[in-house]
Amino acid sequence: MISRRNFLKTSAIAVPAASVSSLVVFANGAHQREPLKKSFLPVGMAGYTFVNYTIDQAIAIMNRVGITHLSVKDFHLPLDSSPETIREVIGKFNDHGIQVYTVGVIYMKSEAEVDRAFDYARRVGVNMIVGVPGYDLLGYTEKKVKETNIKIAIHNHGPEDKLYPGPKDVYDRINKMDKRMGLCLDIGHAFRAGTNLVKAVNEYAPRLFDLHIKDVTAGNAQGKAIEVGRGAIDFPSFIAALRKINYPGVCSLEFEKDMKDILPGVAESIGYLRGVMS
Repeated sequence: MISRRNFLKTSAIAVPAASVSSLVVFANGAHQREPLKKSFLPVGMAGYTFVNYTIDQAIAIMNRVGITHLSVKDFHLPLDSSPETIREVIGKFNDHGIQVYTVGVIYMKSEAEVDRAFDYARRVGVNMIVGVPGYDLLGYTEKKVKETNIKIAIHNHGPEDKLYPGPKDVYDRINKMDKRMGLCLDIGHAFRAGTNLVKAVNEYAPRLFDLHIKDVTAGNAQGKAIEVGRGAIDFPSFIAALRKINYPGVCSLEFEKDMKDILPGVAESIGYLRGVMS
């Protein structure tokens, strides 16, 4: 049996206690780290993880744990950003070895908001939106997908979500639509909504565009966020399922515990995840 200790050892990211302010110095080049070995899946970060952090602090944390992919949120790059702001923010991430590979989660409650989301993605320079269009907007969203060749990955938000509690609630509405209409599977929320994650990976594989990785304490509405590997989700089986379908996307950690002091939990979660992958 593989222990958590072995998982963390293989990650090569054991993290001592450190303040975020000191990490900003690291991000600005004061320290150099050996590159991590690549796993079979890119590991990224969902931007909501950094809701309480500046861009520089977010970069410092990502650099500290070896993350190179980011789904950027609008509190770091507003939807109405000027071209100059977009160049500045994306350039800052790029300068520190971080690729903004998608935008979102973006909520869409009108055709005008769908238009704004697709224009935003085009201006940022990404080919995918993680979004939540209402049922009545799916046809219009499909039209924008066809016009722009920008994919949409619809995000599920668990048992409290009236639109898309789990991935089936997305898939059943899009499976006959354009193949660029897909899913961002949030595995923590899906598990809380009663989803069998391995079954979901296998059944929805052609439409599985993105992943938000998290662990929870229980597979019901009472499940709470916890460090990856400490909760109720069977990560070895889940990662094996991704390997089986040759999942082509990013596994982005969305860490929602201790959100004003995330570094220890992020480091442990990334280490565990990489350990499972190895």
